[in-house]
Amino acid sequence: MNISAQIKPALWGVAGGALALATIGFGWAGWTTSAQADSTVRTQIDNAVVAALAPVCVDKFQRAGDAPANLAALRRIDNKSQGRFVEKGGWAAVPGNNSSERLSEVARACATLLLTSA
Repeated sequence: MNISAQIKPALWGVAGGALALATIGFGWAGWTTSAQADSTVRTQIDNAVVAALAPVCVDKFQRAGDAPANLAALRRIDNKSQGRFVEKGGWAAVPGNNSSERLSEVARACATLLLTSA
């Protein structure tokens, strides 16, 4: 295929412009792929669910009959095990929640709220 000598620079300009537009758009303008957008939305949803359920967990913990003793025990436990303590106590459990990862996140957030509010 023969391309006129006058059209070649225009085609190179179009190709270069498209490349520059894509680089600027994805690099600096905040464009995302649908997979990246889905991942971001899922993370935001998970964070919102944890933020909504952690105060419920705190309320369950504080309404338990032995809350002062449990809080004292929670303070004695190292940071990494505090979430497991709350999770094993059943205060972070939510009916219908099948995600053990989300349950662990709620338990950790609950332990943090308990220790900072008391």
